[in-house]
Amino acid sequence: MPPRGKKPRTYDPAKIRTAVTAQFAHVCRAVGELGPEQLARPSGLGDWSVAELAGHIAWIADSLAAGLGRPPAAVAELSAIEWPFATASLAGVISEAARETLTGAPLPELYDRAAARMAQALAENPGERVLDLWIGDMTLEDFLVTRTVELVVHTDDLNRAAGLDVPIDRQALAACTRLLADALALKAPGGSVEVRVPPFAVVQCIEGPRHTRGTPPNVVETDPLTWIRLATGRTGWAAALDGAHVRASGERADLSALLPLMS
Repeated sequence: MPPRGKKPRTYDPAKIRTAVTAQFAHVCRAVGELGPEQLARPSGLGDWSVAELAGHIAWIADSLAAGLGRPPAAVAELSAIEWPFATASLAGVISEAARETLTGAPLPELYDRAAARMAQALAENPGERVLDLWIGDMTLEDFLVTRTVELVVHTDDLNRAAGLDVPIDRQALAACTRLLADALALKAPGGSVEVRVPPFAVVQCIEGPRHTRGTPPNVVETDPLTWIRLATGRTGWAAALDGAHVRASGERADLSALLPLMS
């Protein structure tokens, strides 16, 4: 649930669907051009190679189609803003399921199959629906917002590991940034620190004296990709500060104890 007294952020369902489809298409085009040396590189995510990371991204689309193929659940148990905190306990299960689902075919074939299945499933489910998911039953609209997080985060992983420049869809980047910023405000409710991730998100968090007017005394500001890397454990707070990727002012403007939000 959102912090007390605040309405949950809403997302345009049509724009989110378009963003998910567009981001997966960007990755699909890039993966088809990866050579054996790039595929064999370490991904930076545990023991995954770049090939396994690419396979996991294909699974993101494939599993969305699989979820839409199951009978719907009755009531949503998990909201988009709660989703980041529910992922860690299922990381091993998801990794194993991805490997089992996607073995036995070249990556371009896996991507073509996943893209076709996702497109068909979304076309057949244009309205509201509650998905029966391992992580907790979610509305289709909320789950699609979480798919922007998965796709943006892993596109960034792929770019850094394989030396690529896969584009990141602006709407997908915006949704990913906003969801993770709202999750921070949920984890540490309060109004003593303002976190700015221009141009997409501004949230207040951490208990203490609440700011009401003028320039707040405690401010954290960073760019979207740095914020996403901090929130998902791809980079650390100290490293981001040292590299001047984060600007923090005020005695309370230290998020190190709150990050990462998901890993």
